[in-house]
Amino acid sequence: MPDALLSSPFFGLTLSAAAWCFGCWVQKKTGLLLCNPLLIAVALILAGLSVFGIPYETYAIGGDFVKLMLGPVTAVLALNIYNQRTILKENFLPVLAGCLAGSLTSVGSILALCRVFHVDQALTASLLPKSVTTAIAMGIAESHGGVAGIAAAAVMVAGLTGAVFAPLFAKRFRITEPVAEGLAIGACSHALGTTRAMEIGQVQGAMSSIAICVCGIMTSILALFL
Repeated sequence: MPDALLSSPFFGLTLSAAAWCFGCWVQKKTGLLLCNPLLIAVALILAGLSVFGIPYETYAIGGDFVKLMLGPVTAVLALNIYNQRTILKENFLPVLAGCLAGSLTSVGSILALCRVFHVDQALTASLLPKSVTTAIAMGIAESHGGVAGIAAAAVMVAGLTGAVFAPLFAKRFRITEPVAEGLAIGACSHALGTTRAMEIGQVQGAMSSIAICVCGIMTSILALFL
């Protein structure tokens, strides 16, 4: 490829946008949760860079512009809580209790497993925020000496796992309360799980959406004491 093209920030931006759009198209056509646009986009970008022998640093000239949006996106999550304020008021205590339990379980399980398997501090910090949305997870990981890329991958795996298995677990443990089901999905599998929760029911989707924001705040606070 021409050096002028590769050295332009538009190369990374265009590649990222094209891969994402293709991922959205595949998911829409197949309807499969495993065909997540983010997962497909990452695979396509990695494959393209590998096939054409393009260094990651070259892609990052434009691709890193996407990271600049993580801060504003995190702030926009507050709007989601505001839009769901009626449901939040009606279920304030259950929301706080459920999100606190989910955040403590997520953080505690990672710390326990990492200590059992003698995982180093950097990897532990990267895996710690696996159950919150990517924007918050990357910030938490980097502030504790972790790797943002590993944190993003862990978030993706947690989200896909929750989106696929959440209905099965709800049925297995006989969770029929919409509020409880929605909080559980949002607390452990963030945006990807919320997409699935919205398909299950309106209340589940709303509660899962609230859980994303509340658990993100709680996990950020818990991380300060680790």
